[in-house]
Amino acid sequence: VQLQASGGGLVQAGGSLRLSCAGPGFTMRYYAIGWFRQAPGKEREGVSCISSSEGSTSTYYADSVKGRFTIFRDNVKNTVYLQMNSLKPEDTAIYYCATSCSGLPDDSWGQGTLVTVSS
Repeated sequence: VQLQASGGGLVQAGGSLRLSCAGPGFTMRYYAIGWFRQAPGKEREGVSCISSSEGSTSTYYADSVKGRFTIFRDNVKNTVYLQMNSLKPEDTAIYYCATSCSGLPDDSWGQGTLVTVSS
């Protein structure tokens, strides 16, 4: 299982980005997918998570991103997205996706995509 994260970039405060987490070679809808981030000098933190598509879908957001970020799936494209609006400089970090909401070492992780928000 290998995830591919993409969509990062440089954006001004108040702007938007959409991150993508693709899973070529496996069916992502059977997995919960979590987004995590790590800013320079800080520990990695959970940002958002979406449950598997088996049964009702549930989502989780860290308090710091509630109301600004939205996680959703496109099962046809086998991709999970993180729509990030109203970005703030403190959102600057490397963003990773993983095959769980817990972010365990044994999960499959994407390579990370850098988000930089300028003030």
